[in-house]
Amino acid sequence: MHEWHHTTVLAVRRDGKVAIGSDGQVTLGTTVMKHTAAKVRPLAGGRVLAGFAGSVADALALFTRFEAKLEAFSHNLERSAVELAREWRTDRALRHLEAMLITVDATTTLLVSGTGEVLSPDDDVVSVGSGGGYALAAARALVAHTDLEARAIVEESLKIAGGIDIYTNQHITIEELGS
Repeated sequence: MHEWHHTTVLAVRRDGKVAIGSDGQVTLGTTVMKHTAAKVRPLAGGRVLAGFAGSVADALALFTRFEAKLEAFSHNLERSAVELAREWRTDRALRHLEAMLITVDATTTLLVSGTGEVLSPDDDVVSVGSGGGYALAAARALVAHTDLEARAIVEESLKIAGGIDIYTNQHITIEELGS
């Protein structure tokens, strides 16, 4: 899998809730162009949340296509993600899009890539982006050794990643689903 710079996105599912968050930094080469970009958003009337790492224009195109898939498949996250990944991998224009998506609904967490992968994490924690490894490690430690809720784990883990990865800042956006 490619490692995309420009961001860190993390999703954590815990105790009936799922939170997905990202930093806000947009980088062009070695220059920070924006500090407050929103890279996570609700889709399907708020029943699905998605976050992206990679090219902003490409990710916005994928959000539009993914939302259309959600509509076409009655908001079935897994079916929509598989269809998006299939189209992304086989369509000549889409094949060149440089982004990765994390998508969640009330019961499912998926990582979707342009190489056809639709992966569900074993431990309900998944991340992408250049700071993804740092955020993932922090989140797994917090899940194992604290009673923090999903939202707090995402926030603290993204702060840790933002303190390490030069392509990740600490302006954090978090969306949450659950009881």
